[in-house]
Amino acid sequence: MMFLWPLLVQPGSDGQRVDQPFILMVLLPVVALVVLAELSEGGMDSKALAILGVLTAINAALRGLGAGTAGIELVFFLLILAGRVFGPGFGYVLGCTTMFASALLTSGVGPWLPFQMLCSAWIGMGAGLLPRRASGRAEIAMLAVYGVFCAYLFGMLMNLSSWPFLIGVDSGTLSFVPGDPVLENLQRFLVYTLLTSTAGWDTGRAITNTLLIVILGPAILTTLRRAARRARYLPPAEPAPERRPHS
Repeated sequence: MMFLWPLLVQPGSDGQRVDQPFILMVLLPVVALVVLAELSEGGMDSKALAILGVLTAINAALRGLGAGTAGIELVFFLLILAGRVFGPGFGYVLGCTTMFASALLTSGVGPWLPFQMLCSAWIGMGAGLLPRRASGRAEIAMLAVYGVFCAYLFGMLMNLSSWPFLIGVDSGTLSFVPGDPVLENLQRFLVYTLLTSTAGWDTGRAITNTLLIVILGPAILTTLRRAARRARYLPPAEPAPERRPHS
């Protein structure tokens, strides 16, 4: 509903809506609940939480380097690879913490932040839900295709969150018209998205994700899987019984 309200909700005459700071206040406890659920079910331990902190810091720094210029964003490929290795719960939390930390580093805190956090959380979670049987080149190809899909989906959802306010309400052929049928508003939104981001920002993001996953993916997956094995508390192996020589 954070994203779809312009299409599904009939606004009142006063135009009131839920402000983004309140959405952020609701979203952060949800992230904490996901972490607690992963801890209680054995999906995370203290070592996994340490890895989460390290990956959050690296991803936040990478986002500052790309800054989205011409769609070049370095934040999503590592999120996809980490979600693939550590699972959907870890990917969900990493998506939220990455966006929150990078916003603090780059002074990018604004009404768009809760939407960015939720979109990134879905991307990390989706990577953890991809089929586990794929391996080798097939796995890299699957992750690259997923990276392209996420690039366009992220752009479309972020456009949907800001579309009624950036272009104005009922101010032109591409604007949101309160009370109009869903299909008509959806058609305006799709044309708006195609003209403003799909051919530019989103395509640049898709190319960046594909190149980084194909070039760096195999090495990073190997490193993350080695870290994942060490992050689990494994029960010590029982010593083998001593064999006595036959008399």
